[in-house]
Amino acid sequence: MKTGAFLLSALLALAPTAVMAQTYTIKISSPTVNDVTHEWMKAFKAGIESRSAGKIKVEPYPANQLGQIPATVEGVAMGTIEITAPASGFLIGLEPRFQVFDAPGLFPSLAAAQKVFADPDIRKRFAEYGATKGLEPIAVLAHGPIMLLSSKAIRKVDDFKGQKIRVPGAAPLQIEPFRKLGASPLSMPLGEVLSAMQNRTIDGLVASSTVFTAFKYYDLAKGLTALPGSYLIVPAMANKDFLKSLGPQLEAMVREEAFNAQRKIEAFAQGDVANTEKVWTQNGGELISFDDAEKKRYLDQVLSTLPAVLNSNPKMKADYEALVAAAAK
Repeated sequence: MKTGAFLLSALLALAPTAVMAQTYTIKISSPTVNDVTHEWMKAFKAGIESRSAGKIKVEPYPANQLGQIPATVEGVAMGTIEITAPASGFLIGLEPRFQVFDAPGLFPSLAAAQKVFADPDIRKRFAEYGATKGLEPIAVLAHGPIMLLSSKAIRKVDDFKGQKIRVPGAAPLQIEPFRKLGASPLSMPLGEVLSAMQNRTIDGLVASSTVFTAFKYYDLAKGLTALPGSYLIVPAMANKDFLKSLGPQLEAMVREEAFNAQRKIEAFAQGDVANTEKVWTQNGGELISFDDAEKKRYLDQVLSTLPAVLNSNPKMKADYEALVAAAAK
């Protein structure tokens, strides 16, 4: 009896220690590598592992290591992956309002987009995105300007006509502007684009500027065209049940470090765009910008598609107006 009582006392004494020693692992998936999203993953890992004193371990998996975008989004919704960070267009099945990030002409510069997504009111507004599916954006990254690479270089608005263009999402705000320009847009995960370009299933693709050098697309085509006023936005989506399982203190820490990492990589993002342009031209690529007249023609056509889409969803329209107001500050 004495021995049994001693063992019971020892186990009870060790129980709090076992609880305190519990550790958690956060797996983060991204379709890209050596870019803004990857840098955010690294900054988040450094911040949370240091601050949590080893209670949370972060495992970054860039370049589709955990699967293509649809599978990783489903994985986060199911709780088999803790965080995924794709282009916002691939999250519209979870939350239709995500397509507002693809509205053309929202931001005059990458720096302006970064400031908007750091605005407390904007952060509060978008924190509810995905809630009905058990997800939450814990960081929103302004990845870079949207560019279009085509085997038939696009130098003016009329060059869009008849081209089959990959777009990062299948919602109206990803599709309708390109239809208006006379192109045939197709939604396709980034991991499938390279082979589609090689076998001529598509003529070109739309993506953030840094994607093109990270995946060496200069070996496929040379003409890279800037799309006026357009920026790719990448939300880092976390599983809400997992966040709650951490307990109040660690949950708050994860949210804070996700945002801290978002701010830390802003300078990197701007430098990465400049470096991308340098690498692109060094490898024989051409950077194409519309002249003022063509920019106006482009924006007039794509912006004409917005009212019908926005008016179909009052909440999304309010989101758009909030983004415009924040960008104007």
